[in-house]
Amino acid sequence: MDLVFYNWLLQCYVVIDLKTGEMKHQDLGQMLMYVNYFDRYVKTEHEKPTIGILLCKEKDDSIVELTLPENSNIYASAYNLYLPDKNLLQQKLIEWTQEFEENQHMYNETIK
Repeated sequence: MDLVFYNWLLQCYVVIDLKTGEMKHQDLGQMLMYVNYFDRYVKTEHEKPTIGILLCKEKDDSIVELTLPENSNIYASAYNLYLPDKNLLQQKLIEWTQEFEENQHMYNETIK
């Protein structure tokens, strides 16, 4: 893994792995191992499950779908070597915030 953060708001570890080439199913398996390690040996009972983020130059959605379990807390995405224009970036931030809030609502409903 390349980076490990702790998100105080979510109360969980965030493990990030950066790949300079095309994503392979082995990369996802490796990330799954990192996430499992943190969940078993590092996180405490009150913390939420570890989030894994795999950033690669090229991503194949079918590999992600077939390699990871459906309830996985691992996300894969391709990265760009440049920032999109300001309007697109603002639009994406709004979309991601809404998606996060919807997921939080669903998570909170599941816990009840």
